[in-house]
Amino acid sequence: MKTTYRETQLPNGLRIAAECAPDAASAAVGLFVATGARDEPKELMGVSHFLEHMMFKGSLTRPASEVNEAFDRIGARNNAFTSHEMTAYHAHVLPEHRAESLALVCDLLRPALREEDFQQERNVILEEIAMYEDNPFWVLYERALETYFKDHPLGFRVLGTKESVGALTREQMQDYFTQRYSPANTVLVAAGNVNFDALVEQASRETAGWTSTSVKRAYPAWQPNPGTITIEIEKATRGYMVLLWPAPAQSDPRRYAAMLCAQVIGDADGSRLHWALVETGLAVHAAVGFQGRDGCGECVASIVCATEDLDKAESIVRSECKKLSDSLTEDDLLRARAKIATAVAMAGESPSGRMQRLGSMLTSIGVFSPLEAELEKINALSLEDLRTHLREFPYEPVVVARAVPPSEKAALEKT
Repeated sequence: MKTTYRETQLPNGLRIAAECAPDAASAAVGLFVATGARDEPKELMGVSHFLEHMMFKGSLTRPASEVNEAFDRIGARNNAFTSHEMTAYHAHVLPEHRAESLALVCDLLRPALREEDFQQERNVILEEIAMYEDNPFWVLYERALETYFKDHPLGFRVLGTKESVGALTREQMQDYFTQRYSPANTVLVAAGNVNFDALVEQASRETAGWTSTSVKRAYPAWQPNPGTITIEIEKATRGYMVLLWPAPAQSDPRRYAAMLCAQVIGDADGSRLHWALVETGLAVHAAVGFQGRDGCGECVASIVCATEDLDKAESIVRSECKKLSDSLTEDDLLRARAKIATAVAMAGESPSGRMQRLGSMLTSIGVFSPLEAELEKINALSLEDLRTHLREFPYEPVVVARAVPPSEKAALEKT
């Protein structure tokens, strides 16, 4: 899909960017706000995600019952998400509905925050927290992050806790919204069959009443906090393990080497851990992923196996990590490049994929880089670049977290 990149900024601070492709059969728009779990006071943990839900409960001009109906009428594929770093609202439509989809998404970001809706949606959030508590891996992953980041807000839970969500007030949410949902802290992105000048003109009208405030992200001092924990989970039927160690930040050029190294050792198919753990029958799942964040990053290894095999699985993971640098081959490099290139190309074929990539990139890194330039940087990496990365960010787990069925924790602690 041949695209042209355009960008501007409105007087109120709203940044607007688009990858315009006149021949595309659809268009996608999104509003990305640079706020998430890491920007919350601890006592308000979960407010960003809760607020995302409240956006769909209606604005001052549109009741909740009309929000989804309005998107349905234009055949939109719309959604939203909240992470530690950002909150996003987006829609993918046919070109003739681009203007209406933008109007709807902009309307979402000025919610009514009615007390009745707030109390009703609190119960929905609490049910969602309970649902995730039924997932042993998710529970373990959150505990591992809390250990690794300790008091840093990157260890906060995106959904919050039952206690924090239960104690949150509508007034606290309103204050958080006023502070963080400034146009100067938001990026409007679009991709596909989009007329950029018309997009800017409409955005100027839609956001004319938005009040801009000065908002900054805090970067408290932090060092990875080592720890080894084992937790009991009633619903666990096997052993789960999460290992964490430092990696480059999302804006660090070394992130490309981090992506390739994680691909070699922990891709779902054909990686070192796949052959050492899954193909041998020792584990049903073994993977390593690179997670770049604003100001830091981490690698996350995840293993699922029989509880009695957790020690052996951990030993194999450590062994594969230790010998990764010396064992890297040109074939490893070629295969990792090919897999990443395929994933990038597939995302680039869809206006929705390009829109989400653009929004995430501008919100986290702040500058635009074409898909082609990203691939060039990946293809330019040599084995020595990967080995340099592994010297600078050793694959040495800092946190090892395990989850086991209640009856098996005592037996493990004796071994």
